[in-house]
Amino acid sequence: MQYQKITPIFLEKIKAIVGADAVFTDEETLINYNHDETEDLKYNPEVVVKPKNAQEISGLLKLCNEAMVPLTPRGGGTGLSGGALPVFGGVLLSMEKFKAILSIDTENLQATVEPGVITEEFINAVAAHGLLYPVDPSSKGSCFIGGNVAHGSGGPRVVKYGTIREYILNLEVVLPTGEVIWTGANTLKYASGYNLTQLMIGSEGTLGVVTKIVTKLVPKSQHSVLMLGSFAENESACAAVSAIFRAGVTPSALEFMERRGVEWVIRFDDIKFDLKDGVNAFLMIEFDGDDLDVIFKDCERVNAVLEAQGCTEVLFADTAQQKEELWRMRRTMAESVKSNSVYKEEDTVVPRAALPKLINGIKEIGGRYGFESVCYGHAGDGNLHVNIIKAGMSDEDWKNKLKDGIKEIFELTSALGGTISGEHGIGLVQKEFMPIKYSEVHLNLMRSIKQAFDPQGILNPGKIF
Repeated sequence: MQYQKITPIFLEKIKAIVGADAVFTDEETLINYNHDETEDLKYNPEVVVKPKNAQEISGLLKLCNEAMVPLTPRGGGTGLSGGALPVFGGVLLSMEKFKAILSIDTENLQATVEPGVITEEFINAVAAHGLLYPVDPSSKGSCFIGGNVAHGSGGPRVVKYGTIREYILNLEVVLPTGEVIWTGANTLKYASGYNLTQLMIGSEGTLGVVTKIVTKLVPKSQHSVLMLGSFAENESACAAVSAIFRAGVTPSALEFMERRGVEWVIRFDDIKFDLKDGVNAFLMIEFDGDDLDVIFKDCERVNAVLEAQGCTEVLFADTAQQKEELWRMRRTMAESVKSNSVYKEEDTVVPRAALPKLINGIKEIGGRYGFESVCYGHAGDGNLHVNIIKAGMSDEDWKNKLKDGIKEIFELTSALGGTISGEHGIGLVQKEFMPIKYSEVHLNLMRSIKQAFDPQGILNPGKIF
């Protein structure tokens, strides 16, 4: 595509649509919006625009579509795949003014929100009504629910409650050509042609701009219990994951953490935790429900499974403060790793039983290429975040050879029946690895969908393909 640069005349047309106070071209603002949380990548937009309603976005998209100016939607800027980076300059469309919780329907267990609502604020708002919105990624305190929709986000409680795909009923979307549509219906069942709602989820802002979101809610459990199992080896901890489910229990969360990740969190976040010698891996296991007797019986069954799998110690978090400390340790792990070293984060997912082979293979590949890794993630659904650490790797090898190592990790993931992203998306940095998992037939089908929605290719260009 041959995109056009923004001219002073074009800038005035933008201001006529959204107002001059919503248009920013100063250097400080452009720098603030030229990156997300993906490594150290930076791409300056030519202008940052902050619209306040769907009609303004419709006008902007029509304008950009007619003039062949690229437009990149952006949520909270917490993405890890470069999905919100304006790689071709153009317009950076910030959704930060779309921050209203429009309704919480306690009769139908639904809510309607704008995409700029911070995920944790929405979780807390529905909890005040005794309801649960269970999609809670680690960045829930700063990420936008619209970004969660764009990337098909999950979080720790996917293992029991499912990903965001299970909770989005309907979407108001502005198409790249300016039309405003609702993708489906506010119903639990939908069998009326192609499901455009599900198509939009995980599309990373390449097919349309979401302006309203209708979510499903569930009743909030009254109780939760958190266990922490310690293991001498990564493989033993990973093997225990599948064994827990084979025992007939379903935790509300099941997280894996390597020792080094815990060490870095303790230093970074000043968390008080007794890290014992000989312990190299942990499983955090949570159960929730309304009957404490049932929860404790499930804990007893899991305790027996952990012992059989070589668990050296099981800690029960007795107080709300202990539970919060353990969850804080897990949720700040990514930030802690990032603060310690030059790194790249990959997002792998395999069938649960394949986790021991995956982590073993990751370490073996790292040994051959000279990089180290810190792994953690949502083990209960087979989702392992692989933080690749530069360590003693030379600058030249980090620049030129590392991609081959990452490619091998994804080839292993695919060979084990998995795929190259569980919840972070493809965006900019993973797109070159798509052929590992998908044939040209697959990719051409996806390209055809993109062409149908965005024939000019102006919406979030340079992503996924």
